[in-house]
Amino acid sequence: MTVDRDTTAESERNAAPVAEVPSGDDTRRSAGAARTPTVSTATVVAYAVAGAAVLGWFLFGWLVLQQGFVDSLGESAGAAFALLLVVSIVGTVRRGRRR
Repeated sequence: MTVDRDTTAESERNAAPVAEVPSGDDTRRSAGAARTPTVSTATVVAYAVAGAAVLGWFLFGWLVLQQGFVDSLGESAGAAFALLLVVSIVGTVRRGRRR
Protein backbone atom coordinates (compact mmCIF):
# COMPACT_ATOMS: atom_id res chain seq x y z
CA MET A 1 0.00 0.00 0.00
CA THR A 2 1.41 3.39 -0.95
CA VAL A 3 0.27 6.76 0.22
CA ASP A 4 0.42 8.17 -3.31
CA ARG A 5 -2.01 5.63 -4.66
CA ASP A 6 -4.47 6.14 -1.78
CA THR A 7 -4.61 9.92 -1.91
CA THR A 8 -4.11 10.71 -5.59
CA ALA A 9 -7.05 10.84 -7.96
CA GLU A 10 -7.00 8.48 -10.95
CA SER A 11 -6.66 11.36 -13.43
CA GLU A 12 -3.65 12.75 -11.53
CA ARG A 13 -1.92 9.35 -11.40
CA ASN A 14 -2.13 8.90 -15.19
CA ALA A 15 -1.04 12.44 -16.04
CA ALA A 16 2.43 13.04 -17.44
CA PRO A 17 4.93 14.72 -15.10
CA VAL A 18 4.93 18.49 -15.31
CA ALA A 19 8.20 20.37 -15.71
CA GLU A 20 9.11 22.67 -12.86
CA VAL A 21 8.57 26.37 -13.52
CA PRO A 22 10.68 28.89 -11.60
CA SER A 23 8.62 31.53 -9.82
CA GLY A 24 9.45 35.00 -8.58
CA ASP A 25 9.48 34.05 -4.90
CA ASP A 26 11.79 31.67 -3.03
CA THR A 27 9.45 28.70 -3.31
CA ARG A 28 9.67 26.47 -6.35
CA ARG A 29 6.55 24.68 -7.44
CA SER A 30 5.48 22.80 -10.50
CA ALA A 31 3.02 24.24 -12.98
CA GLY A 32 -0.55 23.46 -12.09
CA ALA A 33 0.29 22.47 -8.52
CA ALA A 34 -1.67 23.99 -5.69
CA ARG A 35 0.12 26.73 -3.83
CA THR A 36 1.20 25.88 -0.31
CA PRO A 37 -1.11 27.64 2.14
CA THR A 38 0.56 30.25 4.31
CA VAL A 39 0.27 30.28 8.07
CA SER A 40 -2.12 32.95 9.31
CA THR A 41 -1.04 35.67 11.69
CA ALA A 42 -3.52 34.42 14.29
CA THR A 43 -1.86 30.99 14.24
CA VAL A 44 1.60 32.48 14.73
CA VAL A 45 0.31 34.62 17.61
CA ALA A 46 -1.41 31.61 19.21
CA TYR A 47 1.81 29.56 19.01
CA ALA A 48 3.81 32.44 20.49
CA VAL A 49 1.32 32.80 23.37
CA ALA A 50 1.42 29.04 24.00
CA GLY A 51 5.22 29.08 24.02
CA ALA A 52 5.27 32.02 26.42
CA ALA A 53 2.75 30.24 28.67
CA VAL A 54 4.91 27.09 28.79
CA LEU A 55 8.00 29.18 29.56
CA GLY A 56 6.04 31.07 32.23
CA TRP A 57 4.85 27.78 33.73
CA PHE A 58 8.45 26.57 33.92
CA LEU A 59 9.66 29.79 35.56
CA PHE A 60 6.71 29.84 37.98
CA GLY A 61 7.38 26.29 39.13
CA TRP A 62 11.12 26.76 39.38
CA LEU A 63 11.39 30.23 40.91
CA VAL A 64 8.12 30.79 42.76
CA LEU A 65 7.18 27.29 43.90
CA GLN A 66 10.86 26.28 44.19
CA GLN A 67 10.17 22.78 42.83
CA GLY A 68 13.64 22.26 41.47
CA PHE A 69 14.94 22.72 37.95
CA VAL A 70 14.37 19.18 36.68
CA ASP A 71 10.87 18.91 38.14
CA SER A 72 9.85 22.25 36.65
CA LEU A 73 11.37 21.34 33.31
CA GLY A 74 9.53 18.02 33.25
CA GLU A 75 6.23 19.60 34.20
CA SER A 76 6.50 22.29 31.53
CA ALA A 77 7.59 19.72 28.93
CA GLY A 78 4.51 17.66 29.79
CA ALA A 79 2.33 20.74 29.38
CA ALA A 80 3.98 21.48 26.02
CA PHE A 81 3.36 17.93 24.76
CA ALA A 82 -0.26 18.16 25.91
CA LEU A 83 -0.64 21.40 23.93
CA LEU A 84 0.90 19.75 20.87
CA LEU A 85 -1.54 16.86 21.22
CA VAL A 86 -4.48 19.28 21.35
CA VAL A 87 -3.19 21.13 18.28
CA SER A 88 -2.80 17.83 16.44
CA ILE A 89 -6.32 16.70 17.27
CA VAL A 90 -7.84 20.04 16.27
CA GLY A 91 -5.90 20.01 12.99
CA THR A 92 -7.04 16.48 12.22
CA VAL A 93 -10.68 17.34 12.90
CA ARG A 94 -10.48 20.49 10.77
CA ARG A 95 -8.80 18.66 7.88
CA GLY A 96 -11.40 15.90 8.07
CA ARG A 97 -14.27 18.38 7.78
CA ARG A 98 -12.82 19.93 4.59
CA ARG A 99 -13.08 16.72 2.57
